[in-house]
Amino acid sequence: MQKHVISAVALAVVSLGAQAQSSLTVYGVADAGLVLERGGDAGAVQKLGNGVASSSRLGFKGKEDLGGGTILTFILENGYSIDTGAAKQNGALFGRQALICVTGEAGALSVGHQYTPFYKTLNNVADPFATGMAGNAQNIFDDTTRVDNTVEYITPRFHGFSADVQYGFGETAGNSAANRYIGASGTYENGPLTIALAHQQRDNATASAHSRNTMLVGRYRFGDVTGHLAHACNRDVLGSESHDTMLGVSAQMSGADRLFASVIRHHDTTSAQRNAVQAALGYSHALSRRTDIYAAYGHIRNSSTAAFHVGTAADTGSGTTGVNLGVRHVF
Repeated sequence: MQKHVISAVALAVVSLGAQAQSSLTVYGVADAGLVLERGGDAGAVQKLGNGVASSSRLGFKGKEDLGGGTILTFILENGYSIDTGAAKQNGALFGRQALICVTGEAGALSVGHQYTPFYKTLNNVADPFATGMAGNAQNIFDDTTRVDNTVEYITPRFHGFSADVQYGFGETAGNSAANRYIGASGTYENGPLTIALAHQQRDNATASAHSRNTMLVGRYRFGDVTGHLAHACNRDVLGSESHDTMLGVSAQMSGADRLFASVIRHHDTTSAQRNAVQAALGYSHALSRRTDIYAAYGHIRNSSTAAFHVGTAADTGSGTTGVNLGVRHVF
């Protein structure tokens, strides 16, 4: 459901009234649940979790038809903690998204604080948990979600193919490569089949080294059952390499019930052998078109000195076992 949340700016439209070609959409997510964590260094934790299945948010999307098939939009999206009312993303006013975009026949060009192509591929295609609950793929896979100072171009879809290219300026005086981000993805969709390839590279503060991640994803719908497969090759700024492999499934059990599960293996190719395996199971029941209740269980087995934690959509977690029970409302 969270993959729909990212693009759920079509809900609750409020007309500006001045021009029929302009509109303002107010949208958001209110998500809270009980979170139980075991296996952390500080001991067991029981808490009221914020943004367990989907991070809580309040957003505004403006749209204006400029004519000739060209549309200008902007998105300003704030993240908040529903359990305390505090702002997320280190207190940034619009720390989730802040962008302006021009869309036409040639595609979409946007600038601002935006989701990365790698994250969108992981969230929208690869992960049956849609990077939420205890089964969140970002517990293991790279967790870079959004980047500042980006320019992004998304092509129109042509015979099932589309591409997404993003460049993030490091904005370091005298060194244009320092803190730079480069990301891209290509997607092919044909009926029940989706195949996607995503890549990203991040330079360090001196541009003396960079990390990179390359991920190949396949998804296929067999009626009410969808299979997910993803494999990522990673290299950090120190040159250490690792591989992440995920096998997942989601099933629409009835009109309101959905079951999903995944297994993820992290393989460290260095001599340290910091390997890990995550297994997770989740369930959601739709009370209405906008509201669902959910439950999830996730467990990570770390090897050697690996220190992966079971988190949620808005929390990195503290233990190796997590249990979630909550409710989510999209407005």
